[in-house]
Amino acid sequence: MFQVTGLYIYPIKSCGGVEVPNWPVTRYGFMHDREFLVVDWEWNFLTQRTHPKLALIQPFPEADQLRVRAPNLPEISLPWFGSPEDHLIESKRSVTIWRDQVTADDLGEEIAEWLSAHLGCKARLVRMGNQYRRMVQKEKVPAIHQQALGIPEVSFTDAFPFLVISEASLADLNRRLEKPIPMNRFRPNIVIGGVLNSYAEDQWQSIEIGSLRFRHGPPCVRCVITTTDQITLERGKEPLKTLATYRRNDDRGVNFGMNFFCESSTGTIQVGDVIRLLPKEMTNDR
Repeated sequence: MFQVTGLYIYPIKSCGGVEVPNWPVTRYGFMHDREFLVVDWEWNFLTQRTHPKLALIQPFPEADQLRVRAPNLPEISLPWFGSPEDHLIESKRSVTIWRDQVTADDLGEEIAEWLSAHLGCKARLVRMGNQYRRMVQKEKVPAIHQQALGIPEVSFTDAFPFLVISEASLADLNRRLEKPIPMNRFRPNIVIGGVLNSYAEDQWQSIEIGSLRFRHGPPCVRCVITTTDQITLERGKEPLKTLATYRRNDDRGVNFGMNFFCESSTGTIQVGDVIRLLPKEMTNDR
């Protein structure tokens, strides 16, 4: 029996994750997941790929605000999209994230100075707002799921709303490494236990978690963030060096974990939920 054994959100893209016992699903993915984005002063997105100190920024979500901490800086609070403070945010900016140009809310000078002090370079923070629109890249969705896709929106995540990894896949990788690494290197949203075969999630076309149906997207191509210790910021060659020996894709990248999207825009997932694999005939029924 497959079960959800871990749930994670990342309110600020490429910053610390938050483990949660249960969490709501929205049209963008998990509520508040990658709702905020760090950008440079030309409004281009920043991640740990080039700024590993982002890993030390730790968010603490509350019902009415997001509290944020970083070493040697005072705690700062940020308003969620849709909060009562929204009327105070008037600045809209055109922001670049990968190939997409989106309109986002600039959160002002205080958090910009806070981020710049932590990163040692000029940075600002933007947030999804009422003019934000960004879609899943339909061409990356397997043909079998195109009809179910509709036009789902995504937050500031790289490409898809949900990243799924099984405990068995990480265990297999760690058996190949001299020094095991934790799951946080891979920044999943949903971790699954009870899977006997490593990388079984690669083959799952459609799954149900509670009342929610998830469809298979493309594999997740891994980057240098996986080589960064999320506490010490030490960066090495693993796990990419080892993954390259047996998880190469056709473009010479390496895959680990699978992207999914959800057919529903409402619902809740909790740790302990049973996961049901849907047979192919049910995958094609919508």
